[in-house]
Amino acid sequence: MKPLLRLIALLVFYVGSVLPAQAAVTITFWSHELGNSFPHAFFTLRGIPNAGGAPVDTNVGFTAKSVSPALLMGPVAGKLDIAKPSYVAGSDAQFSVVMSDAQYEAVLRLVDAWSEGKPDSVYRLSDHNCVTFVKEAARIVGLTGIDQPKLMKKPRSYLKAVLAENTGRVTPVGLHGKAYLATLAPLSPVQSTSTISVGATTRIAMPIVTLAPAR
Repeated sequence: MKPLLRLIALLVFYVGSVLPAQAAVTITFWSHELGNSFPHAFFTLRGIPNAGGAPVDTNVGFTAKSVSPALLMGPVAGKLDIAKPSYVAGSDAQFSVVMSDAQYEAVLRLVDAWSEGKPDSVYRLSDHNCVTFVKEAARIVGLTGIDQPKLMKKPRSYLKAVLAENTGRVTPVGLHGKAYLATLAPLSPVQSTSTISVGATTRIAMPIVTLAPAR
């Protein structure tokens, strides 16, 4: 139960207003190239499930639990990574897909499967990294051309290649994070209690805290 509770806490960390008239959760795929950390890929989830419930506005990626020379030697422990608003603002939004509720729940199961302590939480620099994580999310939402073995350590190039393979299936964004966030309704600090579903039967009440993104 503890891993599931951690998953719920991560996924409802940011909850607030969403795009007007949007009655579905949108997944947006991002890359980050600058800064002290190595290049990174992650996705955001934003919207309200068609079945109703609390709005969601969060991000999640996958990374090594610690950065050390051990990364070059073989598998190391991995972890889910929830980026700070300033990190998201300094990243690049590449493209979006509006998900069905079934796809949204499948993405939640993916996040759960890669959470700390699960078999998929092992990080391998070459073939089980942040790009692999977003690749599996892209598979869930029905994208094609996601197998790009030469780009599995190049987040931006990988996402641009997937975008090119899915014309008509995705909404291109191509904006720096700060500019993209400025197009969204701002989030305001609120605190309440709601529930989020993982699978067909699990519903857990959790406190919700919404934070405004950095401008």
